[in-house]
Amino acid sequence: MQLNAVVLAAGQGKRMKSKLFKVLHPVCGKPMVQHVIDMLEAVQAARKVVVVGHGADSVKETVGSRVEYALQDQQLGTAHALMQAAPLLEDEEGLTLVVYGDTPLLSADTIELMLDAHRKQAAAVTLLTAIMPNPAGYGRIIRGEAGGVESIVEDKDCTPEQRAITEINTGTYCFDNRKLFAALRQVTNDNAQGEYYLTDVIGIMRKAGERAAGFVMSDHTESTGVNDRVALAEVEAIMRRRINHKHMMAGVTLIDPESTYIEADVRIGSDTVIEPGSVLRGQTVIGEDCLIGPQTEITDSIIGAGSTIRRAVLLEAETGMKVNVGPFAYLRPGTKLGDGVKVGDFVEIKNAVIGVGSKIPHLSYVGDATVGSHVNIGCGVITANYDGIHKHRTEIEDDAFIGSNSNLIAPVRVGKGAYVVAGTTITHNVNEGDVAIARVKQTNKPGYADVLRARIRGTT
Repeated sequence: MQLNAVVLAAGQGKRMKSKLFKVLHPVCGKPMVQHVIDMLEAVQAARKVVVVGHGADSVKETVGSRVEYALQDQQLGTAHALMQAAPLLEDEEGLTLVVYGDTPLLSADTIELMLDAHRKQAAAVTLLTAIMPNPAGYGRIIRGEAGGVESIVEDKDCTPEQRAITEINTGTYCFDNRKLFAALRQVTNDNAQGEYYLTDVIGIMRKAGERAAGFVMSDHTESTGVNDRVALAEVEAIMRRRINHKHMMAGVTLIDPESTYIEADVRIGSDTVIEPGSVLRGQTVIGEDCLIGPQTEITDSIIGAGSTIRRAVLLEAETGMKVNVGPFAYLRPGTKLGDGVKVGDFVEIKNAVIGVGSKIPHLSYVGDATVGSHVNIGCGVITANYDGIHKHRTEIEDDAFIGSNSNLIAPVRVGKGAYVVAGTTITHNVNEGDVAIARVKQTNKPGYADVLRARIRGTT
């Protein structure tokens, strides 16, 4: 039986007080609506329709072609929003799952269990419900003697007995598709707000003799919707704990999970240790047996097995195996380190390839460069890659030695096994095996220090 899905994502989210539309606010590095779509893909929804309204173009640009779109020009209620998907789905057979775009914690496991319960009970609709310790503000589920859902009563309309009920409506539903759209056509806006409510569909189906079932989720936090920045922070914390738990169960050691921030799409190999204060973002992939941190930030980077990255920042960088980076190193986009490379303190590398076993121990900048294998780059070396208009490339071949405080003025090439003496400024190519030295001859003036000090002080 085909499963379709509709994501309601047309609301403006005024309580967020943001220029960014609500469903695009990130949770653990990914817009919350994308978490919902990931879940729908995991449960193998054949067709996924996102109902957009406010910020439609931004939502489409972010989500892309993974889904189909329906436009709700006017926000006239949840039933009205769902009706916008009618031209796409009303003639389909099978089931339609309805979810909100601001519920990023909903898991595929929970939805699969709900779908299974729906099929077994042959219901026209199954509501995903939750038992809330404090249900204030939520619509209560009223069940009949046979256990089916009789109605949903909003909190403000509850009697004292109904208000004591702790089972609430989460706003996620599974419908028989044809029965859904038939019922939607009967929904009216005869209420104080003048809106068309999706919850009215339950009553319409019940009057038609259809069965409405309720499936209670095991973890009520999954149903949390985001309406303001407070809820956004709460959802972020819950998802972060979920992500960290998954990695630890897969063999990753997190020394202090509460101070470790790992985004949703990060992958980490077993026996890797993540120390406190580390932030792993985007599509980062970390191999096995690594040591990361403390206070390390890695974004969209690939770290080879057995590597150590300490107190460093990596952005769109790639390392081989058994690489040692940090402390206080900065690897910028386009950096590629070969196996066994050492990058030490206060080193910045950008758009550069560093060969196997090469070392850049401290206080250097290497940008727009190709560095061969087993090269030693001394303290304070700079590849001067920018002439004010264009970027130029530096090439350093295998086994070369670049002495401390040298400047390589690109475009320039240092040949295999060449030796650049400390304090040299290189403006021309250095051939293989050559020694290059370019600095002014030192002159000492005996006894002149006191004369110089007196001149500086103005006493002469």
